[in-house]
Amino acid sequence: MPRLFGTDGVRGVANTELTPLLAMQLGAAGAYVLTQERSYRPTIMVGCDTRISGGMLANALMSGICSVGANAVYVGVLPTPAIAYLTRKYKVDAGVVISASHNPVEFNGIKFFNGDGYKLSDELEDQIEAHIRNGNKELPQPMGSRVGKMKYRQDAREEYINHSIKQIGTDLDGLKIVVDCAEGAAYYTSIETLKELGASVVAIHNNPDGTNINANCGSTHMEELCARVVMEHADLGLAFDGDADRLLACDENGESVDGDEIMAIIGNHMREQGRLKNNTIVVTVMTNLGFLLMGKEQGLTIEQTKVGDRYVLERMREIGASLGGEQSGHIIFLDENTTGDGLLSALHLLEVVKLSGKKLSELKKIMQVLPQSLVNAKVPNHKKDRYSEYPEIVEAIEKLEKKYAGEGRVLIRPSGTEPMVRVMIEGKDQAMIDEDARSLARLIEETVM
Repeated sequence: MPRLFGTDGVRGVANTELTPLLAMQLGAAGAYVLTQERSYRPTIMVGCDTRISGGMLANALMSGICSVGANAVYVGVLPTPAIAYLTRKYKVDAGVVISASHNPVEFNGIKFFNGDGYKLSDELEDQIEAHIRNGNKELPQPMGSRVGKMKYRQDAREEYINHSIKQIGTDLDGLKIVVDCAEGAAYYTSIETLKELGASVVAIHNNPDGTNINANCGSTHMEELCARVVMEHADLGLAFDGDADRLLACDENGESVDGDEIMAIIGNHMREQGRLKNNTIVVTVMTNLGFLLMGKEQGLTIEQTKVGDRYVLERMREIGASLGGEQSGHIIFLDENTTGDGLLSALHLLEVVKLSGKKLSELKKIMQVLPQSLVNAKVPNHKKDRYSEYPEIVEAIEKLEKKYAGEGRVLIRPSGTEPMVRVMIEGKDQAMIDEDARSLARLIEETVM
């Protein structure tokens, strides 16, 4: 049986794969594992994004939490980074986010944070999973007054907004910004924060109805945002994903700005201010080669990890780095929060635009993005880690590696959250790498059945 936890918690189609029963079991096992050393009644904070299944799963999860004697505090719809921050702010024992991030509405997920606001280690996830596979038979079943309580509070989002505002040293007067909230968790916090800082905000996709999250909008579908920026004569556009832990942008010309470019802009600004610890940025192996060349030119140390913001965070903590992230827009400011934070990323990018007086199109020239092609091969979820067992796929990869040796690279990896194998090729000729990436992805799909 495959591992229950992926790279970003437990995910699946809500009500079929991620059922209320599984949510209740996760709540009970998670509460027990994360709080079993406590000599007092522990409290766990729970929040969710805007998808329709969130309430169903949240109540099931909280029932599980209370069933082992812990208390649950429901703070409603909030970005993932808000839960990470508020878990520390309110000094609760753990936090849980119910979200499937950038995935379509039928999916949902459950992600735990420990009391310090960090994602769980593999060891803790394995302990939770072991209890669930054993039917939670070893968990306590308190009765009477020892059963946990549920509480609801609505003021938590203002705490997160106030914290975010304090992290930049300028207002945003004079900036006109188009903001795509992806019909997700950023729909209130991002808009209110930018308005409080004095920006002129044009909000799009900020009317979530439970079913429209990520639907042709947000950081995975930026076409409308880019066109709207040009039409509105705005300074730039910002695109969040469903749970607002990632950010992508577009400049005043409607040209996209990815996570690598955002980190290059912000990282060099932090270096100039003496706030980039050890002049180091932590990124993944998916980072564009142009970012590595930029780092060399600017005298920065670039550390690379496996794909996944959890691995970026682990390395940041190991070496004491203050900035790290992914091309996809997960950017971590470790002095300010313990996970990728789309709102903080937006504010720091806007801070550079405001203080420099430069257009985003000019600022992003600090790095040259080299041609890159990323194609997803759809495969059965239980086979995505086994693509390298097929000789024809291995042979095709080896041929491409020889072809691009010295002037590009080939990177193949299974997705941590979806039934896909991701094929990434970098090289000098966009048309050539596109065709090679598509060809290899087709081979993987046809072979891994």
